[in-house]
Amino acid sequence: MRPVRAVSVAAMAFLLAVATFFLASPANAATVRYVALGDSYSSGVGAGNYTSSSGSCERSTSAYASLWAAANAPSSFTFVACSGATTGDVLNSQLSALSSSTTLISLTIGGNDAGFSNTMETCVLDGTSSCLSAVQTAEAYANNTLPALLDNLYAAIHAKSPSAHVVVMGYPELYQINGSCWFGISDTSRSAINGAADTLDSVISQHAARAGFTFADVRGNFSGHEICNDDPWLHSTTLPIDQSYHPTADGQQYGYLPAFTAAA
Repeated sequence: MRPVRAVSVAAMAFLLAVATFFLASPANAATVRYVALGDSYSSGVGAGNYTSSSGSCERSTSAYASLWAAANAPSSFTFVACSGATTGDVLNSQLSALSSSTTLISLTIGGNDAGFSNTMETCVLDGTSSCLSAVQTAEAYANNTLPALLDNLYAAIHAKSPSAHVVVMGYPELYQINGSCWFGISDTSRSAINGAADTLDSVISQHAARAGFTFADVRGNFSGHEICNDDPWLHSTTLPIDQSYHPTADGQQYGYLPAFTAAA
């Protein structure tokens, strides 16, 4: 009888461990109250399937936040990320969605503050020299001005939702160097743009950690799926123009969603 009892005890321990895992997992906790903040990379610009009620914010049901909520059924999901948002926009227009009962928050933010949209426009239209100058200006902003803006925003998020788990999502590198693009900007410009994304991610991750938040790096997921790759998860220059340099539906599902799921 002793061997049988030993097996029973082991089986009971295994079942308890499994139950504990599922009860503790955010994906299975009925008490998760999730709010998705941020800019176009969080709203899902480029992924299509925009909700009519979101208007120019272009919130997509194919965005990583929507996909996570659909798969995990949190007790509440509030989606306020908006195309073009800066740190100031999140402070002034999105934080009202937070409360002391919010338990999970996601956001991408910082790219618009640093002027990356204008930088990309310069790189596409004005040649390598102008591109490198624009990238240098954006990196200087990211290093010197953005940190205080992030610290201010992160402090405000914590004040509104002190018990929430906050996941700050990064930005991917945009280009595969020496890829299959036959036109467009030079590899020198592409390398500089990728370097600027790395700078931005470095600043964001450092200040997210300082705030006690989790940084989710998506660059590894997008590796091999950049612009100029045969299977890109990012739009190159395209129409509508605001979709350019944003993740496709695949980029949201296979690039952003796994990173957020792992961090949440």
